[in-house]
Amino acid sequence: MAELNELQIQRRSSLEQLRGLGIDPYPADKFEISADSKEIKEKFPVSGGFENVSFAGRIMGVRDMGKACFAVLQDGSGKLQIYVRRDDICPGEDKTLYDVVFKKLLDIGDIIGVKGYVFTTKTGETSLHVNDLQVLTKTLNPLPLPKEKDGEIYDAFTDPELRYRMRYVDLIVNPAVKETFIKRSKLVQSLRDTFNKSGYLEVETPILQAIHGGAAARPFNTHHNALDMPLFLRIANELYLKRLIVGGFEGVYEFAKNFRNEGVDRTHNPEFTGLEIYVAYKDYNWMMDYTEHMIEQAALDVNNTTEAMVGENAISFKSPYKRITMYDAIKEHTGIDISGMDESGLREVCKQLKLKHDDSLGKGKLVDEIFSEKCEHHYIQPTFITDFPVEMSPLTKKHRSKPGLVERFELYVNGKEIANAYSELNDPLEQRERFEDQMKLAGKGDDEAMPLDEDFLRALEYGMPPTAGLGIGIDRLTMMLTNQASIQEVLFFPQMRPEKVVQQQPA
Repeated sequence: MAELNELQIQRRSSLEQLRGLGIDPYPADKFEISADSKEIKEKFPVSGGFENVSFAGRIMGVRDMGKACFAVLQDGSGKLQIYVRRDDICPGEDKTLYDVVFKKLLDIGDIIGVKGYVFTTKTGETSLHVNDLQVLTKTLNPLPLPKEKDGEIYDAFTDPELRYRMRYVDLIVNPAVKETFIKRSKLVQSLRDTFNKSGYLEVETPILQAIHGGAAARPFNTHHNALDMPLFLRIANELYLKRLIVGGFEGVYEFAKNFRNEGVDRTHNPEFTGLEIYVAYKDYNWMMDYTEHMIEQAALDVNNTTEAMVGENAISFKSPYKRITMYDAIKEHTGIDISGMDESGLREVCKQLKLKHDDSLGKGKLVDEIFSEKCEHHYIQPTFITDFPVEMSPLTKKHRSKPGLVERFELYVNGKEIANAYSELNDPLEQRERFEDQMKLAGKGDDEAMPLDEDFLRALEYGMPPTAGLGIGIDRLTMMLTNQASIQEVLFFPQMRPEKVVQQQPA
């Protein structure tokens, strides 16, 4: 534990003095709350009432006027001004509760419960006149509240390292941060409502997996002691959900925590939330239509509009969305037609474009390199990139009319992929060949190649109907709908490096 600073020492002294007065700074009894700050401020001016209100919150400011004080309490829905008068909370001879407890031993950040009646001040501010006050929580660390002078804000709690590491403080002193997470919850609920109205079933699948599959990514390795076997944290839930389609469910979805052993940047976190949905007897064309209407509805549910600002770009989530094949996109932005090229030809194109082209990259990775570096950042408005090379998509059905391609799309918004979908490969013999091709890539050094899953192949041998599948990155979609440039802003607790030393709370 770091050495205590002066303010922390002072608060611990106040804590002991409260106990010395017989006041429990952390009482066990519940405190009944009859209204929150939002309800009081919205309803009182219209309906009146609120003569006997119980309210609780964190002290965020105090204006001392001697025998009376105005203070601001913050609860989960906002802030409310309270008026505390000495003779009202201490009607008898003993004025300790006001003179000592409230004015000397309570600090900014402490949590109190109050009872009283609501009124409007001469300046028109809805406030609570307190006639009873109770200490609910004594805080030992001071809040890093910003200071305002001559219209300028100083010492605001804005350092990302501190904000992400101490999200609990961030949420207290930067209330607008809450709105991002409220919108995230609305997004998930909107998607869930869409699926449930369609008659699809929400399910759960294993996080610990003996074989990591369903995506091209490096897994986290772990070990089960009792069974003495290696396990992996899932990189995707695709193969388990498709097993359920084999089993007879015709529409299943899951909001899944996935884990990929990769770097951390503005759009990647090792732990993230992926949504995957699989619907029997559908194809990727149907899934494109379903996806654009689903996201349009989500935008409306989150922001009450299909328009959203993402950075400097005005994005319209109103359907329909543009559709373009991957090869046409590459031709449009590089001037090179790569259709029909073999691996050596693609390697030469990568050399020409000064892109990565080492021997560990197969045909699919080379095409992906060209598209990622030269094309994807151009797609600001929602755009479906369709018809990928078969080498990029080991779980996808071959295109019905274009040899060498598969029926796959990715949805790009603001230059970032937020969704990936297929007409799912349901031929078990061809799926085995695709897995074997992936194993060859692994032998060449591709550590993201997909392993062969014998149980999944066995499931396909029992027959999976034609199926459309979709995966959406919930974190990235939340970024788009809340205008956040970093994934860390839409995760309550993003992955951080360990602290080198135990940091002292900012004063």
